[in-house]
Amino acid sequence: MRIITVSQNEAGQRLNKLLEKYLNLAPKSFVYKMLRKKNITLNGKKCDGSEKLAHGDEIKLFLADETIEKFSKVSVQTVKKVSLDIVYEDDHVLFINKPSGMLSQKAKENDESLVEYVTDYLLDSGQLTREDLQTFRPGICNRLDRNTSGLVGAGKSLAGLQLLSEVWKDRTIHKYYQCIVAGKLEGQQEIQGFLKKDGRTNQVKVSKTELPDSLPIRTECEPLSTNGRYTLLKVTLITGRSHQIRAHLASIGHPIVGDMKYGDAKVNEEVRSRYGIRSQLLHSYKTVLPAMREPLSYLSGKEVTAPLPQTFCRMMAGEGLLADSGVGKGG
Repeated sequence: MRIITVSQNEAGQRLNKLLEKYLNLAPKSFVYKMLRKKNITLNGKKCDGSEKLAHGDEIKLFLADETIEKFSKVSVQTVKKVSLDIVYEDDHVLFINKPSGMLSQKAKENDESLVEYVTDYLLDSGQLTREDLQTFRPGICNRLDRNTSGLVGAGKSLAGLQLLSEVWKDRTIHKYYQCIVAGKLEGQQEIQGFLKKDGRTNQVKVSKTELPDSLPIRTECEPLSTNGRYTLLKVTLITGRSHQIRAHLASIGHPIVGDMKYGDAKVNEEVRSRYGIRSQLLHSYKTVLPAMREPLSYLSGKEVTAPLPQTFCRMMAGEGLLADSGVGKGG
């Protein structure tokens, strides 16, 4: 027999969901059979798996240790040690300033991404054990393109992961970016259009008129500094589509500097030669959280910022784009 005492991190989910994680190699039919035969009980009573778990609940598995071990496997990918730039952390969430070049999530099975680095950090710091991973996996709540830098939120607890992901999904969170674009932009403006993604090439097309299968997009731009050749922009996402900022700005003739997919080849070659820039200068520098539900209500209205990368600052200094607003220091 084995006893599982529900931790704060495991509370709030249905019993069957926890059992499917704990006995992750067992067929679902086996789990439900054990529930029907009372070989699995909740607080000493028969259960059917639909029960919502509370902190301190006691689950008893009247199964042989060999059976439990046969149906349980915790796999932890070994990854290189990475020093994460954590700009905010508490018991439930953390915000990382992701560098350009790092994947937010795996694209292939053997990839290493921010998800694995967060798990490794929590294991190394003793905030998570391998046993914890049987029933809970930390995860990120938003994604940035590989070569876009800036803020990514992650959940350290089940509540943190669920509630933080929720505000990104319902778009009540406010996201602000900084970028350097080719050409001169003047005056705050909201640009609108329609975006269509080609899954085959992983590229998007932006048009002023609606296309079949396209989605409406809205992007707000505020010039902070310009030298006539380049403009430092603050960008606010009204809608959040794949590659929206990069493709939208390129569609109006102001591609982001260093963008190899939607940018200007001549501009990219110049900034690579002068400043060593090899990826788009697009940075998610500020996030403002909306009203949050318990147990994350203490985060309501919280503002998190991430300093700009050195390559970004180097070009700003070289081109005289340093703004009085403190943008060069991360906003």
